[in-house]
Amino acid sequence: MATALSEEELDNEDYYSLLNVRREASSEELKAAYRRLCMLYHPDKHRDPELKSQAERLFNLVHQAYEVLSDPQTRAIYDIYGKRGLEMEGWEVVERRRTPAEIREEFERLQREREERRLQQRTNPKGTISVGVDATDLFDRYDEEYEDVSGSGFPQIEINKMHISQSIEAPLTATDTAILSGSLSTQNGNGGGSVNFALRRVTSAKGWGELEFGAGDLQGPLFGLKLFRNLTPRCFVTTNCALQFSSRGIRPGLTTVLARNLDKNTVGYLQWRWGIQSAMNTSIVRDTKTCHFTVALQLGIPHSFALISYQHKFQDDDQTRVKGSLKAGFFGTVVEYGAERKISRHSVLGAAVSIGVPQGVSLKVKLNRASQTYFFPIHLTDQLLPSAVFYATVGPLVIYFAMHRLIIKPYLRAQKEKELEKQRESTASDILQKKQEAEAAVRLMQESVRRIIEAEESRMGLIIVNAWYGKFVNDRSRRNEKVKVIDVTVPLQCLVKESKLILTEASKAGLPGFYDPCVGEEKNLRVLYQFRGVLHQVMVPDGEALRIPKQSHRIDTDG
Repeated sequence: MATALSEEELDNEDYYSLLNVRREASSEELKAAYRRLCMLYHPDKHRDPELKSQAERLFNLVHQAYEVLSDPQTRAIYDIYGKRGLEMEGWEVVERRRTPAEIREEFERLQREREERRLQQRTNPKGTISVGVDATDLFDRYDEEYEDVSGSGFPQIEINKMHISQSIEAPLTATDTAILSGSLSTQNGNGGGSVNFALRRVTSAKGWGELEFGAGDLQGPLFGLKLFRNLTPRCFVTTNCALQFSSRGIRPGLTTVLARNLDKNTVGYLQWRWGIQSAMNTSIVRDTKTCHFTVALQLGIPHSFALISYQHKFQDDDQTRVKGSLKAGFFGTVVEYGAERKISRHSVLGAAVSIGVPQGVSLKVKLNRASQTYFFPIHLTDQLLPSAVFYATVGPLVIYFAMHRLIIKPYLRAQKEKELEKQRESTASDILQKKQEAEAAVRLMQESVRRIIEAEESRMGLIIVNAWYGKFVNDRSRRNEKVKVIDVTVPLQCLVKESKLILTEASKAGLPGFYDPCVGEEKNLRVLYQFRGVLHQVMVPDGEALRIPKQSHRIDTDG
């Protein structure tokens, strides 16, 4: 008999797909699928040396898949971690005579230990860059009476403020983390910076504490203490105490936040702040899959206000969100509306228009790139000018759609092609091997398929006329793309039993006689079959279950 398969061969197989069983399959279902494939691939049934060798390989693969799935312990590990989990570090010390639940718990512990070791190597950098732009000269010019002066015909757009902050984390142990952060700010030629160091310790599953030390060129040393505690499963409290030293003396401050989960998606907050700007704030935040709603009320010195905001989340691939808010208080009234959208795998672009009295009109552009945030508040006018509101609303939309069509979309398409090309190159040898194995499996199936067809024809049962698997191109806009499909008529006919064909919810590429003809691309399975002398046709996406025959698949030949 052939030797055991290599680790690479094992890692490239899905055991459930190979046996064509559900992930919840019972031991009887596993045994029936295993026996069926053993009868098909048993080496003793083939005299040709080449076919016998291929049968041995496939027989061993089916046998190893059944060994893993038929044992409750190894199946529990495989379901959580896949085939890699069976070779995970620490497996040799796990007692195998345990229940699946105990093994899951043990491996979760081992996984946590590995994650903790990885955590100690991470710094988790976070940064923000904010650039304030004064563009009031575009809509509200002060020097109109000096139009005859040379050079005064061009609006003056200035950067009047900037803020840069950065922080990194250094995990010291599983419970202790050091945090180093710094910031630089400048406005109209004046500015300063500060640096902060914090040490956070997780005291228990219910709470943590943090000590903070800071210093800056505009303010003196800062000492702070922050505590977090879960009071009940639905309620928690956060307290932040701080002492700020300056030339005017010591300025103490205290902030306490009490929060409670009102329901599954709603949290209520009560905040009390004492110090330089004392205030009391209460708010309710509701966050669901499709919306985010906030209502808040604050009473304080010098700011008191009421706020209501709503954000709608579209369920599309770009994670589009539109939002609007109204804020009114002693300082005036501000209406803000905007939207944000994912433009790449790690980047989110957003823009918002702020209209207020007496603040005027501003456009705020924000780009989140991984853990970095770039913020550009552009002040357009101090007055409520309709022209400023119009251009602040329409301008970003026109620029975005132009950039998306001319720059972003072609760039993402080129990046996707590069990734697919790299994936094809890295898996070329494996795909070639899979193709050879699939062709060998088809040759091994010929005799069984002949018997199945004879039996089905005798009862006018299920006959697979044609079956294709891969990438189909039906859209006219994609005619330039290449069709990549393989003929899987024989493998599907081999899976027919008692005039029925059932495929589980898994990629069809793992079925006997199949392989992936277009790695990384969307695939479908198209089947033309005959049942009771009538032609039927169906096409299903890869990964979806298929059950035939069905009345809905029947081809209408009337007329």
